[in-house]
Amino acid sequence: MVLGCISTDLLYSAEKPRRSLNFGSPSKQRGGDRFIPTRANNAWEVNFALLPEHSKDGSKVLKADFSSSNDGTKDSSAYSALLHNELLGVSSDENSYGTDERRMHSITNPSLYSFSPAKARNRDGMTSPYSLSPVSNKTHRMLSSPRKATRKISKIPFKVLDAPELQDDFYLNLVDWSSQNVLSVGLGTCVYLWNAYTSQVTRLCDLSNDSDSVTSVSWSDRGDRVAVGTHEGLVQVWDVGSNKRLSVLDGHTARVGALAWSGDTVASGSRDRHILQRDLRVVRAAPIRKLLGHRQEVCGLKWSPDNLHLASGGNDNKLFVWNLHTACPAQTYTDHNAAVKAIAWSPHHHGLLASGGGTADRHIRFWNTLTCQPLQAVDTGSQVCNLAWSKHASELVSTHGYSQNQILVWKYPSLCQVAKLTGHSYRVLYLAMAPDGEAIVTGAGDETLRFWNVFSKARNQKESKSALNLFHSLR
Repeated sequence: MVLGCISTDLLYSAEKPRRSLNFGSPSKQRGGDRFIPTRANNAWEVNFALLPEHSKDGSKVLKADFSSSNDGTKDSSAYSALLHNELLGVSSDENSYGTDERRMHSITNPSLYSFSPAKARNRDGMTSPYSLSPVSNKTHRMLSSPRKATRKISKIPFKVLDAPELQDDFYLNLVDWSSQNVLSVGLGTCVYLWNAYTSQVTRLCDLSNDSDSVTSVSWSDRGDRVAVGTHEGLVQVWDVGSNKRLSVLDGHTARVGALAWSGDTVASGSRDRHILQRDLRVVRAAPIRKLLGHRQEVCGLKWSPDNLHLASGGNDNKLFVWNLHTACPAQTYTDHNAAVKAIAWSPHHHGLLASGGGTADRHIRFWNTLTCQPLQAVDTGSQVCNLAWSKHASELVSTHGYSQNQILVWKYPSLCQVAKLTGHSYRVLYLAMAPDGEAIVTGAGDETLRFWNVFSKARNQKESKSALNLFHSLR
């Protein structure tokens, strides 16, 4: 009867030759000539939930309906890795889900049917058949491994100070934080100092008697002197300890909106398109260098960490890099489509310069000043007003104006957003960093100063390799 059943199942027509049957031992059997699905080990409630559905554009979209799905909490990455291990059969841990091809194949082609003979095997080839655990050894190892501490950045400022008459002018620089932990702020015709240790506020100077106003402030490296740029084109240098004006530097014919110190040398940028460098050790402090290159107002100035190069940005959408040997720009970058006020040199990668464009540009761009080549660019979606690098890690913070009025923290070089801070109702035009490199202060046209904890003091142990680092290959 058995042979009769088999013969009737295999005879299709008189013209088709009879197929030979192999009744070998089960150990040598390779399977039949028909693909019969093996249903013994299928988890139907899981596999049916992972059936791909076609989207409008014809691409496959995975739709899984699990009651305990990823809700965006701190355990979401571990939960996602657990699902990959247990349900999709993809070898993964919390930080790595395997290769992209393998992951995409497992997601877009879930194994609903298995067309191979059933074999006595476990999930990862190592699990004991007598184990009472519902998960595999790989998941056990993942859950028992120590997890990296999650970094939290507070979304609210830890201090807010009123700053009446803080001007809403994109081209000015009215806030700076000294190495002695003293904040200087230009408000109208006065410069005020706020001591972060004692929270005491003192008035440094008042320019109302001279019918002048403050347009920029900048601390010296040692934090004992502060330079004050004025609307009339003057640069006043004040000794903070004695509350005494040391010198008044002329030479500009329009307001001084940008200042930068390098030792005893102070550089000033003005609306008259000129950049003047003065050595304060000289009695009359006449300009030792006049840098001509910008065609409109100079609104950004920053010295490199080694004090060998000066970066300047202007309302002519140009970014220049000057050296100490020539009066002409050593490097010129013209990729921005709006005014360049935000400038920052990286303290971690030699020669790395970041710059931000105004409302018509909205980009943060990175430059390799060693090779004069552009590196990366990111569209922030709003006017870039300021940039500052972290002292402890390869991260930077940017402040923005139209139209988001937000503060963003970025990782470099991935350019992933670490945090987004909001609170100012006007453009965040001013930014300064605390000497400990952990806190920042931002100022806006809403006449407030807000203090935020955005950076961590813990230095990154693993340094990322960079083509800008010329010393990583030296022995």
